[in-house]
Amino acid sequence: MNAPWYSWGYGHVPPSTFVAAWRHIVTLFRGQGADNVTWLWTINADLPGTGPAGSWWPGARYVTWVGIDGYYLHPADTFATVFGRTIDQVRAFTSKPVLLSQTAVRPGAGQFIKINDLFTGIRKHKLLGLAWFDQAQNRGKNLDSRLEGHQAAQAAFRLGTSGLTLARP
Repeated sequence: MNAPWYSWGYGHVPPSTFVAAWRHIVTLFRGQGADNVTWLWTINADLPGTGPAGSWWPGARYVTWVGIDGYYLHPADTFATVFGRTIDQVRAFTSKPVLLSQTAVRPGAGQFIKINDLFTGIRKHKLLGLAWFDQAQNRGKNLDSRLEGHQAAQAAFRLGTSGLTLARP
């Protein structure tokens, strides 16, 4: 919602509209006794053109976990440059557990080294974990971040997960 590429996102809809809709849905679920729902409020990592995350925050009563979507696209990308500013922004308004809700390392970014960096950042910031975007995409560019068929990426991923102690929500 803090990014401009959806019609209901930043630059198209005021944050207050999104917040009201989020709260309404959570309230409806709870009103029906659905107390076993994990409410993952997900923002895009801070990039040029995204809006301030805090403007879209519905409040701690309406969120279980915070999700952050972000990708290593370039060789210069690091955990700090992809996620650092966003984690700092989130920590300014909540201590809710954070999950990297959509992430991957593109082949051109240097998968083996960057996947290791990703897991190091998860440990350092005591995040819940990650959801790897494992789908073939091209659109004229090499955006295919699947691990299948990339031995170095698979090795880095196995190494990263083997020593990972995930935080408990």
